[in-house]
Amino acid sequence: MTLSDELGAVVRAYLADRPDATWQAFAREVGVAGLLVPDRYGGAGCGPAEAAAVAEELGRALSPHPFLQSAVLAVGALMADGDEEARARLLPELASGAATATVVLPGDGELTLADDRLSGAVPYALDGEIVLAYAGGHLVEAVPTRRAAYPTMDETRPLTSLAFDRAPVRRLGPGTSWARVRDLGIATLAAEQTGGAARCLEMATEYACSRRQFGRPIGSFQAIKHKLADVLLLVESARSAARAAAAEAGAGPEGRADVFAAVAGSYCTEAYLTAAGENIQVHGGIGVTWEHPAHRYLKRATSDAQLLCPPRTHRARLAPHVFGEA
Repeated sequence: MTLSDELGAVVRAYLADRPDATWQAFAREVGVAGLLVPDRYGGAGCGPAEAAAVAEELGRALSPHPFLQSAVLAVGALMADGDEEARARLLPELASGAATATVVLPGDGELTLADDRLSGAVPYALDGEIVLAYAGGHLVEAVPTRRAAYPTMDETRPLTSLAFDRAPVRRLGPGTSWARVRDLGIATLAAEQTGGAARCLEMATEYACSRRQFGRPIGSFQAIKHKLADVLLLVESARSAARAAAAEAGAGPEGRADVFAAVAGSYCTEAYLTAAGENIQVHGGIGVTWEHPAHRYLKRATSDAQLLCPPRTHRARLAPHVFGEA
């Protein structure tokens, strides 16, 4: 068993035993908040493969924990572009779970940086106490002038709007590696989507084996068998794509993380949407009731489809490589 497998098993057991645990407790007892933080800053010093293993389990459980934005994107931004002062000040807080952070990537909003003042708005941002933004060619830390939470369709993924009105910033370092940070986030999100899709398949299979119609389990009917077989293929292919993207994200700047992330971002997003939809179809009427969790997976799959680029954007990034124009 690999370290990733062991870590995934620990996280799955913890989430099952303590589904309502706070982020601080999760960070303290399992150490996930500092997974990508080097040990000199109080973290575990692991890599994207281990982050993907944790993300897959969080996706299975529809966990609202800020792992993606704080433990992956924010830590990744600080490690890629932050100076030593910024790392020494912020990484121990993030690793311990004492604070959470979010990252605003280029294109997430209309931001301008002038005279060390940040202006503009970010309509949708993952929730985090500390805001790191790529603006004006720099990675900066700024306190929003206004922050408003959204009542979202997917209640498991809190979103906020951020506004900056000449907010003073602290420059943390150059903003040259934002694309690598984005691709790390996409690879981690793909693993999370794979976990959600796998859980949808499990729920559908369990129901198909227990629900009886015409004196037989509905799983014995050919139409249901074909649905489940198709979803199984999607889940296993998505897992392969997500793991490949995570492995390439850990290869460093010389790798092809952009290509692998685009493949995983496109494939895993649509695999999750399909798995969540077919889970509801197999369950029938009960699948769309408020009491059953199937609708929550469909909502998460739908919201994830717009996070860190929709599938069509990922495919547009792949087009030059596919058609030989790269």
